[in-house]
Amino acid sequence: MPLTTPLAACSRTYGRTLIVLGHGSHLNADSASAVRLHAAAVRGLGLFDQVLEGYWKDEPSLRRLLLLAQFEDVTVVPLFVSQGYFTGQVIPRELGLTEPQQGFTVRYTPPYGVHPAMPAVILARVREVLGEWSASDTALVVLGHGTGRDRQSAEAIEAAALALREGGAFGGLFSDVLALYLDQDPQVSGWPTLTRAPNVVIVPFFASEGWHTQETIPEELGLSGPETVLDSDTGTSGTGTRRVYYTRPVGTHPAVTEVIVKLVSEYGALASAAPRSPRWQKAGERLRALAQAEFGVGELAVLALGDGFYRVCHSADRTASGPTASHSTAPNTAAPKLETIPLQELSAYTGRSEAEQQGAAAHRPIRTLRGLRRGWQAVVNTDSLRDALHAVYPGVLEEASAWQDGALPVTPWQATADRQSGIYRRVRRAEAAQVAQAQARVCGGCLRTPLWAGETLSTTFLQGQAQGLPCPEACTLLVSAVRVELEGLAQ
Repeated sequence: MPLTTPLAACSRTYGRTLIVLGHGSHLNADSASAVRLHAAAVRGLGLFDQVLEGYWKDEPSLRRLLLLAQFEDVTVVPLFVSQGYFTGQVIPRELGLTEPQQGFTVRYTPPYGVHPAMPAVILARVREVLGEWSASDTALVVLGHGTGRDRQSAEAIEAAALALREGGAFGGLFSDVLALYLDQDPQVSGWPTLTRAPNVVIVPFFASEGWHTQETIPEELGLSGPETVLDSDTGTSGTGTRRVYYTRPVGTHPAVTEVIVKLVSEYGALASAAPRSPRWQKAGERLRALAQAEFGVGELAVLALGDGFYRVCHSADRTASGPTASHSTAPNTAAPKLETIPLQELSAYTGRSEAEQQGAAAHRPIRTLRGLRRGWQAVVNTDSLRDALHAVYPGVLEEASAWQDGALPVTPWQATADRQSGIYRRVRRAEAAQVAQAQARVCGGCLRTPLWAGETLSTTFLQGQAQGLPCPEACTLLVSAVRVELEGLAQ
């Protein structure tokens, strides 16, 4: 199936919310980059009035996404490469799709990786590292993660390999096409004996850049970049003539945006407008009223510049050099100058701490953790102020507004624990003292008030208390910390 999609012919979906979902990571900020890339690309097409991003291990979290939806008709596209545990269990559970969503129609598509257009995306990756090749001496490895827990997770990898091996449009392009894996057989480490082709192209069928694609795979296979010469018999560094070409992951290719649009079109996004969510509108009204004067949100300051413009910055930088009420670009020489960050880059920028400037690991998967970086500003107009706030602190506006109305559900710890599955199932048996230990480590550095733990919050930032941010449910970072606490005691 060709990649060319008649995007211009796609209906503009007035009054629709699109949500693109990724796994995310507590450790690696790059894990979310592919979701941001494709969300921004779909947003730029103008096919939806609202495009949201969401993550399992980053923010905004799956649990609050419908709270952020502007419209009552929502299409959800999981940016995963295969059907399996996450797409079949975790995402529906965390989004609440297993129960009727009052006031919402939710369309949940298959993951993009199972779409018939994906073999063409794999070939596009091959051409980036190997412009031309001979079918007789070049083998292709479609590399998946794999898991022994869910055979279904390998189906997309095998289907793509089969299409590239035997498909009418792709057959005969390579001497061998192999589906290999990191965590199940046949494993990728066995490639030297599974094919004898002198040239081997390895394409990671992964959703994003991350620890595996950037570190563990190259290290395990002895790869030094897009092209590596390896020993002809062992597949290790040497003087042999076998060449291994290693591409970027499939999920980061721009053509995946077209696959997302195909999925949206195929799964019933309609052109007629849906109503706006009343709670979304109420939150916006409260923000507009608050923005009549300077206000604070967590570690943020929002200053009105006049003429419908605002400066958003760290509260400790509110007196630093920034635009004047007439939006002059002339610096204030009496104060430090701030770096201006475009709105579209604000989420990624503030999702890292200042420590990254010195090369330290700096990912901030929970954005309300204390330590928001300083030295920046964003200048936005009235229409973009809500987007700027969401970029820095996803969901706090909608949660605070719902809390003020008494409409924010609070989920006690045990209910969150009982919902966990897979490797996190063990947190169900955590004792109160173990949860408290993990909470001290994680929540002690967070601006939110843990309502789920029984703490109280009388005033939110919408009522003038800058650090009045409700936390209705334990986050995934805390769930992970409780798991670590249990494992530490077991050792």
